[in-house]
Amino acid sequence: MIYFNSDYVEGAHPEILKRLIETNACQTVGYGEDEFCENARNLIKKECGRQDIDVHFLVGGTQANTTVIASCLKPYQAALSAKTGHINVHETGAIEATGHKVIGLESGSDGKLSHKAVEDFYNAHWNDVTHEHQPQPKLVYVSDSTENGAVYKKSELKALSEVCRKCGLYLFLDGARLGYAMASPENDLTLADLCELCDVFYIGGTKVGALFGEAVVIINPELKADFRYNIKQRGGMLAKGRLLGIQFETLFTDKLYFKIADHAVKLAFKIADALKEKGVKFLSEPESNQIFPIFSNDIIKKIEEKYLVSFWEKVDEANSAIRICTSFMTKEENADAIIKDILALI
Repeated sequence: MIYFNSDYVEGAHPEILKRLIETNACQTVGYGEDEFCENARNLIKKECGRQDIDVHFLVGGTQANTTVIASCLKPYQAALSAKTGHINVHETGAIEATGHKVIGLESGSDGKLSHKAVEDFYNAHWNDVTHEHQPQPKLVYVSDSTENGAVYKKSELKALSEVCRKCGLYLFLDGARLGYAMASPENDLTLADLCELCDVFYIGGTKVGALFGEAVVIINPELKADFRYNIKQRGGMLAKGRLLGIQFETLFTDKLYFKIADHAVKLAFKIADALKEKGVKFLSEPESNQIFPIFSNDIIKKIEEKYLVSFWEKVDEANSAIRICTSFMTKEENADAIIKDILALI
């Protein structure tokens, strides 16, 4: 069985494993206050073009989301998300468990949250005479790429940022797949742009080369104070913090992070282009390392005999969309194999 169901089915990039072995006998202080974490922070600051940002390393994406959102919001405040957003559909109510409601807003089939949807909801809340009896919107959550594989354009994120600043909302970008989004031919955002437009975002490692770990980048000074208290309380702080620092130090040396993300996106487009040539339709236009071709249910059963893919959604009684997801370690020979086998079925 060859896995194309997710981008964290492999371990870590070989350079990370090599570096972990090389430093295995080193003794350092704990909890992310070691020299490896400090060097990794400096590399990320350099890539962002900012020295006034705070960088924190957390163990995973759900911990990053819950820690950031819980630290931003007062008990009566809520996060706005696309209905398809990860915090709304795939984190077991983690945000609600911190005492904060996630309010799902309608989005397009690409899963992008529009500035208009945010502004309309904000205005409806404050124009409602009973607004004090409802959760108060305070944070806007987006992910790049989205759950549906779409990539935010700079103009779209800028429009969201402008609405958030006008309305006094924090803009938080989940970057679990940020490397793949930035490797997309559709992308025109840089890390420097994210620092300019967001209050806080994170750079995903778990899905993009690391064994585990995310790097939270805080830009807004309001959100910096006591953040480490929140990391500890929410279970995101690793005692052997240097293991996170070493991984991000490696990923941000010689632009390894972007190179390996580019590998995944190129293979995803190779598969998508081959299927398009044979007339295969897609649920949404391929933009990153996640693609969503539509097949008859009978063909999907045949594909699943050899490949692990994700069922995505039913299109009609006879057809469904699946997700094919490439990663930083996907082998080109496996991409070629799934192309050959699918083309033989259609």
